[in-house]
Amino acid sequence: MSIRLRLTLWYSVVLAATLIAFGMAVYFIIHYNSYNDLKTRTRAQAIELNNNLTVVMNLNNSLDLFVDPQANIDNEQYIQIVNYSNNKVKTTSNLGDLQFPYPSYEDLKSNLFSERFVHTKVGIYPFLIDEQPILVQNQLVGFLQVAAYSGREDKLLSDLRTILVFSSMIAVLIAFTIGLFLARQALRPIENIILASNQIQNGADLSVRISREGPNDEMGMLADTLNNMLGRLETTYNGLDEAYKAQRRFVSDASHELRTPLTTIRGNIELLERMWLPELESSAPGPAGEEAGSVSPALREKAQRSALTREALQDIAAEAKRMSSLVNDLLALARADAGYVMEKQVQPLLPIVEDVARRAQLLPRSAEWRIGDLKPLEGANVNAHGDFLRQLFFIFVENAFKYTPSGYVELRSLRAADQVGVVVEDSGIGMDSDEIPHIFERFYRADVSRGKTSGTGLGLSIAKWIIDEHGGSVEVSTRAGEGTTFTVWLPLAFPGQSNQV
Repeated sequence: MSIRLRLTLWYSVVLAATLIAFGMAVYFIIHYNSYNDLKTRTRAQAIELNNNLTVVMNLNNSLDLFVDPQANIDNEQYIQIVNYSNNKVKTTSNLGDLQFPYPSYEDLKSNLFSERFVHTKVGIYPFLIDEQPILVQNQLVGFLQVAAYSGREDKLLSDLRTILVFSSMIAVLIAFTIGLFLARQALRPIENIILASNQIQNGADLSVRISREGPNDEMGMLADTLNNMLGRLETTYNGLDEAYKAQRRFVSDASHELRTPLTTIRGNIELLERMWLPELESSAPGPAGEEAGSVSPALREKAQRSALTREALQDIAAEAKRMSSLVNDLLALARADAGYVMEKQVQPLLPIVEDVARRAQLLPRSAEWRIGDLKPLEGANVNAHGDFLRQLFFIFVENAFKYTPSGYVELRSLRAADQVGVVVEDSGIGMDSDEIPHIFERFYRADVSRGKTSGTGLGLSIAKWIIDEHGGSVEVSTRAGEGTTFTVWLPLAFPGQSNQV
């Protein structure tokens, strides 16, 4: 439920309670005043009749009740006198054939009262009756009823109840509608804030500002504060974005610039190895001669220099190769950051995987290399960049060899619905399950046990980028000390699918 609706409901509930209390107060005041006037007149008439009432004893010991003709009787009053001694009822002529209900002698005697007012209906006519017992020497002899017609008052109060109920309902409904509109107008700045926030979230456009409307109230101050905050965020973000772009350009440019000298260094190292290593090895003295002490100190010193030279050349060659691999990885990541789009075409996947399997046999390893079932790849075409797919599979194979000191590394394939999977499984050192969410992060290296193996932590980041560019996914299954399985799923290119750039 929105704040606007909650505020309107609270306001409506308070207004309804106020109107109910006010209506009840008005109703009871008018009710009291209306019937109090009738009560005053009927009570005065009853006192007048009691003062002019004559009791006559008959020969048969019965009593007759007579009202003095001089008594002042209001024509709008309806009078009924009940004589319990002879059970006769006398009424004024304006009652006609009507008769008020009255209690029996026994009921009244057992529950005697001095005076009471009752509301009753005789036929269809409502009356307010002042009832008083008639006592002679503290003996109950009759019952006096003086009534006033209360139809006008009853109708007035009935109409008043109807007016109060319906007017209160209409007032609450109008107030709810107007309150909803006013709440919407009052809370419009919050809607603007939400709209601007959604635009920033969806479009990452920090130049969006919250429109400023209305007076300089709390909402306006909130909008100004948020606009100032957005301005500072935009400035900071733009500065960071420029720095990040500059960093990406530097990495890309440095990678490009480093590739040429590294290629030259590696070429020269290979040339020196071909030229000098045979000569250095031939100049080394044999073990028999050394044991016999037949080698002169000059030859021994020359042999030592040859061994040191050979080790230096091998170290330089290994480091140059490692630096070339690192530069190539940085260049690939720089392309990914720059939004590089691979040129892909529909091509069979089996030849690519077979080429990877053949070349993987030449990689340095201590584990057994197994080529599993590749038949699921037969007839499987994918929309892909061949070179990047080869790099992708080589990354997983090289990682498997790197972290499998003994055991095996196996390459096989799967097929499911409209996808094809390439599986690289090893029996190496594995990983803990809490490391899996981080293995595709740049420069991430697993725990200390895995950190003993050399690497930059960039290979799996590049692999993830290549998988994303091909619209694929990767599954990881691992357990520490038992090995790891990577499954790369790629969507099949169906017939009629055009090349995509």
